[in-house]
Amino acid sequence: MKFEKKLKNNLSVNSSIRSLQDDRLFLGRKKEDVVFPVASLSISMPNNYHTFLSGLKERIRKERLRVVLASNAALVMLYWDIGQSILKKQNEEGWGSKVIDRLSADLSKEFPDMKGFSPRNLKYMRSFAVAWPDKAIVQRVIAQIPWRSNIALLDKLEKPEERLWYAMKTIKHGWSQPVLCLQIEGQAHKRVGKAINNFSIALPPANSDMAREVFKDPYLFDFLGTADTRREKEVEQALVDHIQRFLLELGQGFAFVGRQVHLELSGTDYYLDLLFYHLKLRCYVVIELKAGDFMPEYVGKMNMYLSVVDDILRHPDDKPSIGLLLVKRKNKLIAEYALSGYSKPMGVAQWETKITRRLPEELKSSLPTIKEIEKELSKSMDKTKK
Repeated sequence: MKFEKKLKNNLSVNSSIRSLQDDRLFLGRKKEDVVFPVASLSISMPNNYHTFLSGLKERIRKERLRVVLASNAALVMLYWDIGQSILKKQNEEGWGSKVIDRLSADLSKEFPDMKGFSPRNLKYMRSFAVAWPDKAIVQRVIAQIPWRSNIALLDKLEKPEERLWYAMKTIKHGWSQPVLCLQIEGQAHKRVGKAINNFSIALPPANSDMAREVFKDPYLFDFLGTADTRREKEVEQALVDHIQRFLLELGQGFAFVGRQVHLELSGTDYYLDLLFYHLKLRCYVVIELKAGDFMPEYVGKMNMYLSVVDDILRHPDDKPSIGLLLVKRKNKLIAEYALSGYSKPMGVAQWETKITRRLPEELKSSLPTIKEIEKELSKSMDKTKK
């Protein structure tokens, strides 16, 4: 009697669970704003679906050990392989999204300790396979960066050459996914190596190429906050206050040495705006910050600063110090002529804030200046008082 009663209770519980699952499925299907990750058992699957599922299960089992030992590369290659398989079935047999939902549920059930089989991630695998049809490139480059970074490349970029550029830079510089996103948003691929310079005549070829890749144009200081961009000292202070973001924008290898570094020459005081040491270039980098247009005379003063730094601070094993003039605006031809003839390596680049950089050129000129805004505010306040 006890056994029959226990069996009856278990059957009742199982019936309740099935009823609850049916209710969840019903709600998830009837309400567009409600989605339950429960695969329908009533949807008819293609005839060869179970064979396909069994093949995937076996493949995943074989890869699990390699995923543990070489977690990232093996995992990314596994995802690419699954994406290719899904893509092939969809192209050949017209499989739809409902099959992916069911596939997600079956794989998650079979491998509960693996968290990457959600419907959303399976769709990313398919997109990943579409984006990178060449397995050799995936193995050599793309599989060397984390899956989250690959998702960022898929979400934020459309051109394959740009995705590949950022993937290679991620490997080279060790960018995390948030840093990669910042670099993409700042369009680093359009700015790296663009600074006007005289490196080709002032440095040996190997050092020249490396230095050219270190400096960019323009630099984006979107973290200045309330600093008045017309005042060099305020901008300089804001850069130091946000030194972590500033170093991130400068790029890998920069180590901060000091601000307003004092030099005294024959009783005359001079101050270097910002002094850095670059760990890969093995040299000091002097940065002079200007809130206005580039002026040719800035180059002569920078040349003197570099001579002093090389004479006083440079270690015998260090490479020649490099100067970088950051200006608000520059004329490319004037900057090139100003740098010609100098033997000290120097570069000229603009600095901008993100808001002005993202506006179309025709809108930039139509925006009111700070003085115009202050004038209008002053008029409004006078009218209010009257």
